[in-house]
Amino acid sequence: IRRVNTHLPYHIVIFGATGFTGQFVVEEVARCAAEGTGLLKWAVAGRSRPRLEDVLRRTAEKLAMPELRTDIEIIVADVSVEESLAVMCQQGVVILNCVGPYRFYGEPVVRACIENGAHYLDICGEPQFLERMQLEYHSKALDRGVYVIGSCGFDSIPADLGIIYTQRQFKGTLTAVESFLDIISGPEVIRTTTAFNSKPQPSFIHSFIHSFIHSFIRHLYRFIPPSSSSQSFLFFSKEMQQYVIPFMGSDPSVVRRTQRFLYEEQQQSPVQYSAFVGVGGLLSVIKLLCGGLLFWVMVKFSLGRKLLTTFPSFFSFGLFSKAGPTTKQIVDTCFSMTFYGEGYSEGTDPAEGRPNAKICTQVVGAEPGYVATVSALVQSAFTVLNELHSLPRRGGVYTPGAAFCQTGLIDRLHNYGIKFSVRSRQEEAAGAPTSM
Repeated sequence: IRRVNTHLPYHIVIFGATGFTGQFVVEEVARCAAEGTGLLKWAVAGRSRPRLEDVLRRTAEKLAMPELRTDIEIIVADVSVEESLAVMCQQGVVILNCVGPYRFYGEPVVRACIENGAHYLDICGEPQFLERMQLEYHSKALDRGVYVIGSCGFDSIPADLGIIYTQRQFKGTLTAVESFLDIISGPEVIRTTTAFNSKPQPSFIHSFIHSFIHSFIRHLYRFIPPSSSSQSFLFFSKEMQQYVIPFMGSDPSVVRRTQRFLYEEQQQSPVQYSAFVGVGGLLSVIKLLCGGLLFWVMVKFSLGRKLLTTFPSFFSFGLFSKAGPTTKQIVDTCFSMTFYGEGYSEGTDPAEGRPNAKICTQVVGAEPGYVATVSALVQSAFTVLNELHSLPRRGGVYTPGAAFCQTGLIDRLHNYGIKFSVRSRQEEAAGAPTSM
């Protein structure tokens, strides 16, 4: 905290504090502020003062911190009112944006932060939005000395920093990595507010419709090199002992943008990356295929889209829910992300043979959606506050890996329940055949 602008009223402003995820962020910031030795000044922001007051009341009761109700300031701000966003951003060093879907509501906050000198962090998992913000706002943010860092939650923080951790632990030149995500225990329920929206064009459906446009943009600007994986869409993983499919989230986009940054700015050899997620046994595969086909058909028609948003649990076999996960589901759920990498050992010339060394690393943590995500976001904010000198250049739009590669964020995350570790290393004779 000593290294930030002390003339501003607040170190952290949580925008969207009344949302389901925003409430968890409020709790985490309150806990971290109470644990710290420095004086952290923070505030909550959103459209409704009464709802923000209610969030502080419930947080104060849950954490036995009655002072929260009187000591924490409330800022009324709305994404549709530009002046209110400007006032909010003028009062905070770091804005934590928890208002999604970001493709609909994120850009006004990014723009307000840049224009008013506040650093911006979010938990976005929408590649279209993330890449467009970099295209349109990187130069502006750089000129204003503002950092805009998206995807500071699960799943991009474990994936992006997991690759960087693997690169650091590999003794030689890492060339390719495949990651496998496994959600363990009490079924994870995804809130419809994060995947669906009550607007005429829900975020998830909107993403599906514009997937081809997104692919064109990626190709046009060459943000993402092709994957090196030769795996089929669905295959049985011996390592995970279950069927896996390519991961459809933002991980590949985020990781590859980071790798491009490290290559261009630090002349590091880039890693080719493929991401997969476990789907379980044969019965789960059948449900997935049936659900995917059903979704593909329904999303093409207005009636189908309306049914998907009205009855998400029924049409997603319980994966999506308006109610969100219960406390027990959150407590019983955890994740593991395993990375299988290969490359060339120290002293080996990549031009003289095939990769001859392997490494397996892992990132594990608590429930991904509302525990790991919140920890990652808050620790990212503390990293900006305390290690601003270690961030690249003097501002700009970055991925987490690009922004935090020279900081101690991995150690911070390790101390807050997101553990990074090396599972195994293997080295073969130069030129010997290897496989992932």
